[in-house]
Amino acid sequence: MNSLLDFTSKGIYCPRGDFYIDPWYPVKNAVITHAHADHSRFGHQYYLAHHDSEYVMRQRLGNDIRIETIDYSQVINFNGVKLSFHPAGHIPGSAQIRLEYRGKVAVVSGDYKLEDDGLSTPFEPVKCHEFVTETTFGLPIYQWRDQKDIFNDINNWWKVNQEKGKTSVIFAYALGKAQRIMKNVDASLGKIYTHGAVENATEALRKTGLDLPETIKITNEINKKNYQGNLIIATPASIGTPWMKKLAPYSTGIASGWMMLRGTRRRKAADRGFVLSDHADWKGLLQAVKLSEAETIYSTHGYANVFTKYLQDRGLNAISLDSQFEGESLDSEL
Repeated sequence: MNSLLDFTSKGIYCPRGDFYIDPWYPVKNAVITHAHADHSRFGHQYYLAHHDSEYVMRQRLGNDIRIETIDYSQVINFNGVKLSFHPAGHIPGSAQIRLEYRGKVAVVSGDYKLEDDGLSTPFEPVKCHEFVTETTFGLPIYQWRDQKDIFNDINNWWKVNQEKGKTSVIFAYALGKAQRIMKNVDASLGKIYTHGAVENATEALRKTGLDLPETIKITNEINKKNYQGNLIIATPASIGTPWMKKLAPYSTGIASGWMMLRGTRRRKAADRGFVLSDHADWKGLLQAVKLSEAETIYSTHGYANVFTKYLQDRGLNAISLDSQFEGESLDSEL
């Protein structure tokens, strides 16, 4: 069987359907796996995305973008190719893209995780002949603890800070990670304040019907004493900036899969590191590949070469791809 996919300088292309999936440069037809900025870029003539991605994409790319949205498992015919979106579990609205033509099935997974985070529609495996997987955390060292344990750690940190009269400031991506935190922390401990970028993404997700606890956007009008003992969710770009002064006295924490690496927290000068990622860990990646039952596995971004070699050594037809996708990085704003 010939491949349904072509890997070009603009990104993943389906020649038969004449569309790109998460293209890096402006194209005529763009199918978007999710609304993070490195996957949903400006300048395409037409966007196809999940319903829950629309408000965030319009907020970030402009209300005048030409966008069509569909639900999970809804099948549309795109120039003869059957196309459908399936839950990826990465963030709200994230999807794996399934393509089918004359019995050949390909799945482009975008970013995904197998753990149910209580926020996103949980990951659903999709059987296929070709499977494109991310490998952001494609090394055996990356194995996540149950998120219940992580949120117990965050809640306990918040309680200790309250006892010391400090504000708890946790840094997380504005879209997805921030809402995962506010959804799963013990909101009975105090109020949740948000950085402007976090609140904007939260408002967009509320419009989709997502049930989230009350949050308060930080403004200059709020007395700094109001923050004491409460939780602040801010973006990684806020670390070490003058914006933080209004929150003192505070303790800082970072929520990221990279917190598993020694030295990362020290490099960012945070008091605590919480290993919380919206990407699959090593075991999750291997499980997703197994569940796909794919004949060919393409690995992209992160540790693609290492992951590909591991699969090849076990007799699988695995291929490593170059990519401009950033994956999860403390130095990027998604």
